[in-house]
Amino acid sequence: MMKILKLFIPVLLVFFTSCSQKSDPQKDQKTVQKPNIIFLSIDDLRADLGSYGNKEIKTPNIDALSANSMVMLNTHSQSAVCAPSRASTMLGYRPDSTRVWHLGDKFREINPDAVTMPQYFNKAGYYTVNIGKIFHNYMPDSISWDEPDLRPYPYNTKEYVKRDAETYYYTEASKKDQIAKRKIYVAKKKGKNLYGDGWNRGPAIELADEPDSLYYDAMQTTLALKTLDRIKYKKEPFFLGLGFYRPHLPFVAPKKYWDLYPAGSVSPAANPKLPKNAPVMSANANYELRAYTNPTKIGRPEDEPLPEKYADSLKRGYYASVSFVDACVGKLVAGLKERGLYENTVIVLWGDHGWKLGDHNGWGKMTNFYIDTHVPLIIKGANQQEGKQIKALSELVDIFPTLCDLTGVDKADYLQGTSLVPVFENPDLEWKDAVFTQFRRRPRVSKDGQEYMGYSMQTKQYHYIEWYHWDNVKKEKGAFAATELYDHFVDPNETENVAGISDKTEIIKSLSVQLSKGWKGALPKNIN
Repeated sequence: MMKILKLFIPVLLVFFTSCSQKSDPQKDQKTVQKPNIIFLSIDDLRADLGSYGNKEIKTPNIDALSANSMVMLNTHSQSAVCAPSRASTMLGYRPDSTRVWHLGDKFREINPDAVTMPQYFNKAGYYTVNIGKIFHNYMPDSISWDEPDLRPYPYNTKEYVKRDAETYYYTEASKKDQIAKRKIYVAKKKGKNLYGDGWNRGPAIELADEPDSLYYDAMQTTLALKTLDRIKYKKEPFFLGLGFYRPHLPFVAPKKYWDLYPAGSVSPAANPKLPKNAPVMSANANYELRAYTNPTKIGRPEDEPLPEKYADSLKRGYYASVSFVDACVGKLVAGLKERGLYENTVIVLWGDHGWKLGDHNGWGKMTNFYIDTHVPLIIKGANQQEGKQIKALSELVDIFPTLCDLTGVDKADYLQGTSLVPVFENPDLEWKDAVFTQFRRRPRVSKDGQEYMGYSMQTKQYHYIEWYHWDNVKKEKGAFAATELYDHFVDPNETENVAGISDKTEIIKSLSVQLSKGWKGALPKNIN
């Protein structure tokens, strides 16, 4: 099938057009150009959207985009933490190949000659621009873009250059708290280089009665539209990467979005406890939330849950942040339409990993649990007229080859994902047998103080995980440590690890063999 697609690239570029639409083939051949690309990364966005079945969250703009897009319902991140997930997505290969396994791993130092997605499309004739968080915050990889790391004024001035965009507050009380906490933190670290210049302190939630226009992500959206006004006349198609920072902590959003979610109006987590029989290394420590100002002590997932009132406030804050970003997406899409750019633009909207909102008594990401690996992936093709919801297993590493096929750009042979174009055309096509995630559990986070690597595989029915001891000096796995098995046909919320049950022995043997074959062993059988 893929050979056929390559033979008909002019058709591929417009294959989303409705079959009922009439056209002049000779005229089309003269006017068809490579479509533009809008690449929307949304930080810490779990698959809680209206178009993914959540009836409580208010995301009308993303839902409207979804109605005309391919909505991948079962997409998984290659690692449930920012740096390795984004490195894998942007390079097109998996963490054991990028060798980026955690937050501090700098992909450009590890892979100095790597060609990122924007570099690849630039070589194919695209003009590339970056606004916001596409790679990890403090690793923007400026060499990847014709115009790197654009920021709205005044945040592009020397005063703010070291600060991370997720660290801005909008009330005087929050700013005062942040400054006091930062002073203590800077003094404690005694001149060391600090993430976000030490500004990632302050309240975990903030409600300010201020207009959207004051908030960083809204300012980025305005900057993106102004940038489009400047680059839309270039002879090259554009690749615009726009990375939104919310709903990453702190949950900071204008009051009108909080007002969408009155106290007690959102449901608590369906799975509020760690899975029964979960091994010690499976859980994160909630340390990310603990770094912020909270009205109560933040324990580990093994400890008592948060007070119900504060847990409700945190979830409402997350939802409010998502609704705020949804408004930014709506403004961007409206701007594309006003400028006549929408039809000939491929739009990709994705989250880099999930985020626990009390699930497994956790607050944050950094596990191999389904709630952390499952992410939204929404792709609108050029000239696409109607959307589809697609249940096929997919991965973030699939984005790179999919974009190549949607734009008529030849795919590199080293890409480790699979173009999703065949399932766009036929959602019932037999597809991947499994998708793969991994997570490195560091000693200072693991409850037993040891270091592990967990290799996770999701099939249609089972979520299977093998944990190994990990030597981070040699960068290699050691002895086997533990197994997790969750049967999603009977336990979709992963409340019990059934790996120790005797009647699961043969299933575990089979899944272990399948895991050992890796992504190559799970490729669709009906494509070349």
